[in-house]
Amino acid sequence: MNIAVMKECHPGETRIPMVPATVDRLIKLGAEVVVEAGVGLSCRFNDEDYHALGATVSKDRCDMLANADMVLRLRKPPREEIGLMRRGTIHVSYLDPFRERELVEAMVSNGISGVSLEMVPRTTLAQKMDVLSSQANLAGYVSVLLGCEHLDKILPMMTTPAGTIKPAKVFIIGVGVAGLQAIATARRLGARVEAFDTRPVVEEQVKSLGAKFVKVDLGETGQTKDGYATQLTPEQMALQKQGMAKACAQADIVITTAQLFGRPAPRIVDRSIVAQMQPGSVIVDMAVETGGNVEGSVLDQVVEIEGVKVVGLGNLPGRVALTASQMYSANLGNFVGHFWDKENKVFQLNLDDEIIKGALVTHDGALFSEMYKSIINK
Repeated sequence: MNIAVMKECHPGETRIPMVPATVDRLIKLGAEVVVEAGVGLSCRFNDEDYHALGATVSKDRCDMLANADMVLRLRKPPREEIGLMRRGTIHVSYLDPFRERELVEAMVSNGISGVSLEMVPRTTLAQKMDVLSSQANLAGYVSVLLGCEHLDKILPMMTTPAGTIKPAKVFIIGVGVAGLQAIATARRLGARVEAFDTRPVVEEQVKSLGAKFVKVDLGETGQTKDGYATQLTPEQMALQKQGMAKACAQADIVITTAQLFGRPAPRIVDRSIVAQMQPGSVIVDMAVETGGNVEGSVLDQVVEIEGVKVVGLGNLPGRVALTASQMYSANLGNFVGHFWDKENKVFQLNLDDEIIKGALVTHDGALFSEMYKSIINK
């Protein structure tokens, strides 16, 4: 089975889809792996590192796509490359399908089996393939470092000859994978940390990391079967903003992580909340790529609003590109390996498997994912 590993072409992307160790694993399974020349350079892997393991290195991107049985990459494919692949090709990457409907339609028209790794179910079995959790974990870590970089204070308490320096206060909104890592990182750096989430069930996790859970009575809330927060009503959103305003006003750094799967990020910090914050404080909007949690945040920019720095930098995992690539590559390798038929040396696209049912968006010239169909038809 011919597997093509494509070089990333998204502007500014520093991560790579596959490190040599994972290529080695696929070759040992019996796959014929072709990697695009320069695929690993942004993480300091040379073409020879892949070639030495038995991979073929190709400079002909079009030829790779035309001859591949399976295409692996990190980002969604450029629209113009869909037609270069043969019907029946299995394409695996982030697809961002809910915001890329034309791309999905092109995959349907060209008979491509499109696997969206964001949609791998959050189950125990699929945990080793969970790219969202892997990358969100790193994004949470980076968000704290960005907050530190733009804050004109230190985070830990220090006793010095000039007196005692009080620890900085960090408030984290949203306690998913990214939020939990942000809490842990800020605590390691010595900050006083508070956190809020619409799901009361996460309070114990917050406290276990040494942070304080901010309680806001929103009435009945919950989470989906995959662990995502359910969408709040307008009334609940208003109550949430009121409850968070005080915590934001007292914080030196606010980190927002709230996202809704398949929908734009909720706007939870408006200008009235920003106006109550201390001049010189910092907000890191981790949801800026999906619309942003903070009113006035701008993708890939740091702006100042009411004396508060609002950091809207995208692709946070790309700021620790080597680690992020190693984790993504391992997740990708685990996905391929899980469905690999060792006897016939092929990837088995088992349409009855729960993981495939969750992640396969298009197949055999039609939409396959029931969840995708249900959301876009609303």
